[in-house]
Amino acid sequence: MPERYVAAILKYMSDREYQPLKPKQLARWMGVDDDAFSTFRASVKRLRDAGQVVMGTGNALMLPEMPGRITGFFRQNPKGFGFVTPESPNSNGDLFIPPDAVGGAMDGDLVIAEARKQGKRDGQTLYRGKIVKIVKRSENRVVGELKQSEGKWFVLPDGKQLTQPIIIRDVGAAGAKTDTKVVVEITKYPEPGQLPVGVIVEEIGPAGPLATETRAVIIAHGLAEEFPQAALDEARAAVAAFDPEDAAGREDLTSTTIITIDPDTARDYDDAISIEINPDGTWTTGVHIADVSHFVPEGGELDASARSRATSVYFPRRVLPMLPEVLSNGVCSLQEGVKRFCKSAFITYDQDAKVVNTRVAETVICSTKRLTYEQAQDICDGKNDGFAPEVVELVGNMLTLARKIQARRADGGMLRLDLHDVELVLDDQDRVIDVEPEDDAYTHTIIEMFMVEANEAVARLFDSLNRPVIRRVHPSPDKQGSAKFKTFVRAAGHKVPGNLTVKDMQDLLAKVRGKPESKAVNLALLKTMQRAEYSPMQIGHFALASDAYCHFTSPIRRYPDLTVHRMVAEHCRGNLKTRPPEDVSALVTLAEACTAASERADAAEKELTQILVLQLLSTHLGEIHDGVVDGISNFGIFVELPKYGIDGLIRLEDLGDDWWEVSTKTGKVFGERSGRVFRIGDPLRVKIVAVDVAARQLNLVPEKTEAPRKKKRKDSAKSKGKGKAKGKTKAKMKKKSRGGRRR
Repeated sequence: MPERYVAAILKYMSDREYQPLKPKQLARWMGVDDDAFSTFRASVKRLRDAGQVVMGTGNALMLPEMPGRITGFFRQNPKGFGFVTPESPNSNGDLFIPPDAVGGAMDGDLVIAEARKQGKRDGQTLYRGKIVKIVKRSENRVVGELKQSEGKWFVLPDGKQLTQPIIIRDVGAAGAKTDTKVVVEITKYPEPGQLPVGVIVEEIGPAGPLATETRAVIIAHGLAEEFPQAALDEARAAVAAFDPEDAAGREDLTSTTIITIDPDTARDYDDAISIEINPDGTWTTGVHIADVSHFVPEGGELDASARSRATSVYFPRRVLPMLPEVLSNGVCSLQEGVKRFCKSAFITYDQDAKVVNTRVAETVICSTKRLTYEQAQDICDGKNDGFAPEVVELVGNMLTLARKIQARRADGGMLRLDLHDVELVLDDQDRVIDVEPEDDAYTHTIIEMFMVEANEAVARLFDSLNRPVIRRVHPSPDKQGSAKFKTFVRAAGHKVPGNLTVKDMQDLLAKVRGKPESKAVNLALLKTMQRAEYSPMQIGHFALASDAYCHFTSPIRRYPDLTVHRMVAEHCRGNLKTRPPEDVSALVTLAEACTAASERADAAEKELTQILVLQLLSTHLGEIHDGVVDGISNFGIFVELPKYGIDGLIRLEDLGDDWWEVSTKTGKVFGERSGRVFRIGDPLRVKIVAVDVAARQLNLVPEKTEAPRKKKRKDSAKSKGKGKAKGKTKAKMKKKSRGGRRR
């Protein structure tokens, strides 16, 4: 069937690293067997006939140029402009839509746009588009806060994506009150210059409380709350049928010392570790992962539900699990002292932690001890009282081996970004009363090292077997991203070479660690990299310096891991040779859905944290806090409050009475009359002046109108001379305000 490769070919050719290849070369790159090449060639012909791929020089396959008219999904920026992502990929990527060409489209709409050439940059044609037709509206339900003004009712949408108020004609029918969080269904979309009209279809509750805000985020991001009854029935049946003594065909590890290490609030334990020191001095680590595939067969209602959710979502005091709790917190959880089924990856290392051998197996284990990260860290620190000798010995061996693995991976180019999140402190009424730094005990790194090694070992296994699975891929930074990063870093006062290597990145991260600009530089590096995603493509994981990587270690909470476990089961049982070839296009489609679900979950988790932190800061108006400048825009500077892990905005007019010159290229705001400068990475004490929770906005002003003066540098005279000649990015329009001039 030619369809088996159609979506996969387009996916591979859309990758930024793709260079035109002949069909046979592309097939090899995609891991297509010689026996399947005729089907692959039929897929290529089908795409060529449809105009979705073209033949270039030497019969190499290429994506076509941007057509004059495209159909795709519109993604809108809060500033008004947006991009259309074409349904059929082209060599130019997404189409830019300026604010005056949106044509009434809203975020997520399926649209038709006209594309016009706008010159060239770096040898590539630039396009600008205009939306000419809205084919299908996106989800027409919006979450927001009900307000009233001058007798008129309207809903202010939550977040930054939709900024227009939604007019409500008849509030009486819903019975909602002002300042209530509601779900609105849009009944009339706006024409240019008009506002949308909607009706209230659900009242969530009074704005503010944790339960209300959590449910509002869940609805806004389209997350599933309840499991279908059929899925729950299947889960209960699987639990009832489970007999831990019926472990025929499984490797018995119940007498092996095995421990789990998890947060003290965790209820689902999906990974456990064992280590044996062999007579020849090598180490064999066992990474034992809950065998979810045993309880969730492919194709049933339970599998469909898990596939649809694709991931668990974690909120303060509420979890939306991928699997029903009878599984995730029950028979799949590797609880202390009970027999559990696992898929295990065994990795043997030499004295330098280099991999000597790997194998996978279906096993049955019995966890010796459940440790929290704090308890494990106590053992690492020599506080062993109350712990069994075999547990203390195992933790000690884990510490020794993990340090060696970390050193080896660092030498190989692994990047460790210092982006610690914050942890919210809630009282008994579910109110956030404080924010604390995320726990950074080394035991987190210990577990991370073993999980990364297991994921890598399983991915390499399937590479060696030439069987496609859903991998976790992370392409290397492209030229454009690297150039932006170098500009940012230099703006923060650090020198980096023109040809930036992984070693240069590692050295820079080490240099800024513990300094005010550390998080800004780490975030900039993260943005430089292309996003990590799920895909069957064999392109490795740049940040982990891995040539083969997949997710294997969390099947309780991630669907891609579950698909890999099913393939591991087929391998362990010797069925892979007789198993039909995978439908690579179906894998691509599933991988893309899992990526979207993962990103949706991350966005929901981060948004709720942002809401709760903003609520806390709304009670701290007028307070002074230490901040760090971590962004420059043409309308102000962004300042991070490290304690709270959140950014606030200082508008140019609030910087003081001066004529302000903005250079986003060099990351500076310069006062022309005073010589004062704000630069990325500068520490800055700021005052909290306003908080808009619904708009997710924090407004700050400098503690004093006097900004830090320009620092003297060895090249200050040189840069002073260059600044007037060409240094600053100047807009054509100048604006005069109370704060001075803005360019």
